[in-house]
Amino acid sequence: MAGILAWFWNERFWLPHNVTWADLKNTEEATFPQAEDLYLAFPVAFCIFMVRLIFERFVAKPCAIALNIQASGPQIAQPNAILEKVFTAITKHPDEKRLEGLSKQLDWDVRSIQHWFRQRRNQEKPSTLTRFCESMWRFSFSLYVFTYGVRFLKKSPWLWNTRHCWYNYPYQPLTTDLHYYYILELSLYWSLMFSQFIDIKRKDFGVMFLHHFVSISLLSFSYVNNMARVGTLILCLHDSADAFLEAAKMANYAKFQKMCDLLFVMFAMVFITTRLAIFPIWVLNTTLFESWEIIGPFPSWWVFNLLLMLVQGMNCFWSYLIIKIACKAVSRGKAGKWNPLHVSKDDRSDIESSSDEEDSEPPGKNPHTATTTNGTSGTNGYLLTGPCSVDD
Repeated sequence: MAGILAWFWNERFWLPHNVTWADLKNTEEATFPQAEDLYLAFPVAFCIFMVRLIFERFVAKPCAIALNIQASGPQIAQPNAILEKVFTAITKHPDEKRLEGLSKQLDWDVRSIQHWFRQRRNQEKPSTLTRFCESMWRFSFSLYVFTYGVRFLKKSPWLWNTRHCWYNYPYQPLTTDLHYYYILELSLYWSLMFSQFIDIKRKDFGVMFLHHFVSISLLSFSYVNNMARVGTLILCLHDSADAFLEAAKMANYAKFQKMCDLLFVMFAMVFITTRLAIFPIWVLNTTLFESWEIIGPFPSWWVFNLLLMLVQGMNCFWSYLIIKIACKAVSRGKAGKWNPLHVSKDDRSDIESSSDEEDSEPPGKNPHTATTTNGTSGTNGYLLTGPCSVDD
């Protein structure tokens, strides 16, 4: 184990040439980031999760009720032991062959069985009230973190001149504000990593899991080798759009459609501007070129920038989805009297919808006259795509 730890913490990988871990030990004159500080993120992440439960129960839920957001869920499927066994033990999406077999076994027509499975899938989806509470928590926390980041950075010289991220590197002292900001953000991502398994299931689960993993890796990596200054720029920049997104979702659930549309436009503008313009021009420029000029590359420098390029790849992917859905909505708006940001159920994203489509065709009704459970105002998931589950 000692050999493995010595290999992992090899100074020639983590630190620039002629710098050792002993040089970065805390002294009476200066405090530097220490790897063991990262353990603080776990109890803080647990506290964040507990605060979330309290907030959703005693703050968000009363607000939702005051806005007439109902807690009622979808219609309960008719109890049937055979279909329930197939649903829980075999598949939630039976193929045509299995449907025909169940039809003969139960003496039901195939259409009724399909309807039962749709109802049963919808039964596991959270109510609008639950979604609203989750979005209100994310809105409140992301607004707090972003506000704190802005207040901290406006007093920092590296916000105004990014070359200060590298002057005197790695002998840059760790301030109390920077330490708090980093541990809070790292704790948030650990909390999101674990809560993703119990939150509303979305179709971009894999992408978001990768995003959280890369974010935790970047935060831990940059803290250990004291690249925290540029890390704070990345954090604040990526937090800037989150509050707009969650506010748009809350307005959507409350059926304030005009406000929802306006907030979504603001979210899209901020997201695309920060991720596709400011991040590469401002942040990647300093991590790739200014740092090369001032301190020169070393092994962990390459890994750090590789992770940042992976983040930028995800930024491009989500920006593409936002632009794509906006273009579809605009084209439909020109064709008829559509809400500018209303999209059809087929275009609904992983952001607001859960993993399965909702039942839109009850048995015995003409598919052309059936109505969706969400209505046609864009409520409960017709609005957003791609990064909506983002808490970047």
